[in-house]
Amino acid sequence: MSFLLLHGWQNRRPAGHWHHWLAGELTAAGRHVVYPQLPEPDEPVLDDWLAALRTHLAAMPAGERTVVGHSLGCLLWLHAAAAGQVPAPVDRVLLVAPPGPDVTAGIPEIAGFHPPAVTAGHLSAAARHTRLVCSDNDPYCPAGAAADYGVPLGIPTTVLTGAAHLDMDAGYGSWPSIRDWCLSGSPDAPLTDRAG
Repeated sequence: MSFLLLHGWQNRRPAGHWHHWLAGELTAAGRHVVYPQLPEPDEPVLDDWLAALRTHLAAMPAGERTVVGHSLGCLLWLHAAAAGQVPAPVDRVLLVAPPGPDVTAGIPEIAGFHPPAVTAGHLSAAARHTRLVCSDNDPYCPAGAAADYGVPLGIPTTVLTGAAHLDMDAGYGSWPSIRDWCLSGSPDAPLTDRAG
């Protein structure tokens, strides 16, 4: 069982972020984990992030493979899927708090990551199972990720109450539920807020 964690904009993998915590928990459980620093996180270039993603996917060992993206890392995955740049489908993908199209269009540094014309078919070619977890008050996705992504793409979606962008500002350092989801091996394992 191996994991690839994809961070978001302006993220330099701080120790207080749940992604950092999750990498430590999965490693302690004996799983293979890659949590790369993607290039130029303050002014990311989509092609550079896609190249890094392809490299890390190719290096994942055989066996069950899971990708967990947060924020802009989710849009990176959607672009890779839409462009057919996932060389072999992974087993599970968890998209956590992807930013909405109006927000990405309005921030010059990430406008190049504006959500692509991705389809449910693209997603199924890139992963056997894709799941979305988001909140009902994410300032980076005002319409709600369920409406922007979950419903149009037919992705099973868990909406958490009052969890904002599911980041450090929202109190998401340790997050036992996401660790348990990862270790379960099941795409359908429950996902709850950080308090569980």
